Amino acid sequence: MRGKNKLFLILAVFFAFYYLPTKMLPFRGPIFEALALTSWYAREHVLLCLVPAFFIAGAISVFITQASVIKYFGAKAKKVLAYGVASISGSIMAVCSCTVLPLFSGIYKKGAGLGPAIAFLYSGPAINVLAIIMTARILGWQLGLARAVGAMLFSIVVGLLMHFIFLKEERKRHANGAFQFVEEKETRPLWKNTVYFASMIAILVFANWAKPDERDTGLWAMIFEYKWHIAFIFITALVIMIFKWFKKQELKTWTGASLDFAKQIMPLLFAGILIAGLLLGRPGEEGLIPSRFVGALVGGNSLFANFFASLIGAFMYFCTLIEVPIVQGLIGSGMGKGPALALLLAGPALSLPNMLVIRGVIGTKKTIVYVSLVVVMATITGIIFGDIVR
Repeated sequence: MRGKNKLFLILAVFFAFYYLPTKMLPFRGPIFEALALTSWYAREHVLLCLVPAFFIAGAISVFITQASVIKYFGAKAKKVLAYGVASISGSIMAVCSCTVLPLFSGIYKKGAGLGPAIAFLYSGPAINVLAIIMTARILGWQLGLARAVGAMLFSIVVGLLMHFIFLKEERKRHANGAFQFVEEKETRPLWKNTVYFASMIAILVFANWAKPDERDTGLWAMIFEYKWHIAFIFITALVIMIFKWFKKQELKTWTGASLDFAKQIMPLLFAGILIAGLLLGRPGEEGLIPSRFVGALVGGNSLFANFFASLIGAFMYFCTLIEVPIVQGLIGSGMGKGPALALLLAGPALSLPNMLVIRGVIGTKKTIVYVSLVVVMATITGIIFGDIVR
């Protein structure tokens, strides 16, 4: 009953914000900004972005066995395959820096190489389809593209650097041959699971296809015009697959796992958006923190601004997707594009709770090196990006 009560409460809060008549509120100021930002988020992003993401995340937890993941991340796996899979795995996940930790711990302790495991650890919360779409829609295509490319490259580079820095320790770790990978029988062929996941990702992508510039008459504009037709085709295909390929108990388990993700993420998400609106306001509007303070710390494209954004982002906790409205508020308060990217690359992948858990898995030394690599690389990337889009 507790789970059902929590779900009903989440739905009640969602509909309250969805139908909140913000224009009729008789007051203005930071509290109004918090309510207005959350109401906008509920109307524009929950149904089309979050709901499909919850079902994708639930499907990953139910239908992808840990053994199959380990097979691609193991120390004996081909490096191109291991790092390739790790770097793109985040594109089909919707997890925060803490949610990814159990799977990271599991694959590392069962024999995954340090490099691929770290690549997966970074990639999972740093980049996913939903994050790319929301960043591009809300913050502009330049930041969306830079975040997608930057996060994928970061995961590979950070993973490889960790592998080579601790190469001797990793060789000793795998020398005794203690790690054994046990193959598990798949319930359905790989190609069926691939098509199934691809259809859900396609629904998420096309349902949220961003509106192009009015002067754009190319492919992007044509896809936008027919995006609902395309999404409907994939929805129809998904429904057919569900009825033909899945058992009733599997669907029940999948739905339960998806609802668990919703119950875990939604309260933190709405709380985070409220706090972001209260502190930072919406673009062009003031919250409790005056925009001149933000501009002084992370405005422009200086080394300090980018490093400060990376460092603060590394220690803050961002539940999945909350970094987008937070950065939106910061940009509206004077944050530069370079520091914005630096925060997007460092923030979602790290947090203080995340660091504490990682330390328990791989040790203090490796954790410090991993965090330092992410912060330094985010700082450098932010400076480069800021100079390009200036």
